[in-house]
Amino acid sequence: MKTVQIAIDGPAGAGKSTIAKRIAESFNYVYIDTGAMYRAITLKAMRLNLDFDDPDGFGFIDSTDFAYHEGKLIMDGEDVSDRIRSRDISNNVSLVSSYLSVRKKTVKRQQEIAQNINVVMDGRDIGTNVLVNAQYKFFLTASVQTRARRRYKENLERGIMSTLEDLQREIEMRDQFDSTREHSPLKAASDAIVIDTSNMSIDEVVTIIKRKVREDE
Repeated sequence: MKTVQIAIDGPAGAGKSTIAKRIAESFNYVYIDTGAMYRAITLKAMRLNLDFDDPDGFGFIDSTDFAYHEGKLIMDGEDVSDRIRSRDISNNVSLVSSYLSVRKKTVKRQQEIAQNINVVMDGRDIGTNVLVNAQYKFFLTASVQTRARRRYKENLERGIMSTLEDLQREIEMRDQFDSTREHSPLKAASDAIVIDTSNMSIDEVVTIIKRKVREDE
């Protein structure tokens, strides 16, 4: 039986993680948050006091255990889902994920996970690099202002102190970094459906994606 792969890409704050979770739940597929994996790698590097400027310092990835359970990322037996959303992780993950050695190791893990199960995978290069043959590809975007407001609300819910101005500046910087990095830059796949979520609710975006997938069932 052929498995189904749904790739959802987009910049920070576009709503892709929330929407991907909803889509996975609707079809009873496994949700894979690839951004969380890069964040977890950043967290482990931080705990190991590694030099983030050394692209060859991430050999620990090979011996690190990653698992997804009910939407949570478990690294080496620890649920790190909340810890990886802190600002110190957010401010360093773009650099860590830009290294070719890190991306090769991590993409291999992600592809292995998606081999034998139906998945909804979100990130920044899923449709262009990780799951290039995915049956369904979507690229979600939104204005910087909208994405900053969403991230601000998320931070409040997690008890993280931040300001809209700082978040907007951080998002702009990350957009620039992610879209211009040498390896697997952020961009929509040529065969992806692009959806601007700036003035749309989560339910509206989910409906569009579910309708597209069901058209081919």
